[in-house]
Amino acid sequence: MPDLARIAIAGDHHGVRLIDRIVGVLSARGHHVVLDLAPRGGTTVDYPPLCAAVARAVARGDADLGIIVGGSGQGEVIACNKVRAIRAGLAYSEFSVDISRGNNDANVMVIGTKVVDDETALTLLDRWLATPFKGGVHAERIAQIARIESGLGEE
Repeated sequence: MPDLARIAIAGDHHGVRLIDRIVGVLSARGHHVVLDLAPRGGTTVDYPPLCAAVARAVARGDADLGIIVGGSGQGEVIACNKVRAIRAGLAYSEFSVDISRGNNDANVMVIGTKVVDDETALTLLDRWLATPFKGGVHAERIAQIARIESGLGEE
């Protein structure tokens, strides 16, 4: 992961306040928010199209990383992981962040505002951005996942 990343961010109506804080933190640290799809109109929005837009931006290389903020984050993780080459991880603890980045090379972080408070979310964001991918046996596992995505190795 580059020291200063290009980041795509979105979320549903549950995440707007936290997204604004995250964008401020990222910008202050020199990261470039290349796509911000936070719904700031105060209306309820569906998360799947927003997740797809962020995931596709990462998959195309328009962004290095993606961040999604929703209510629980569960549906958002599922939606993001439907896009080929996306490895979205739900960030709910330091352990989940360490595994998603270190072992799974997650390129999209999903935060649930009903799961963690804003301060914890920002702490987990810092940890996620700072955690390097371990490679080694984990790289082979990522390659196995890519083969599943491509339909290779099907019985």
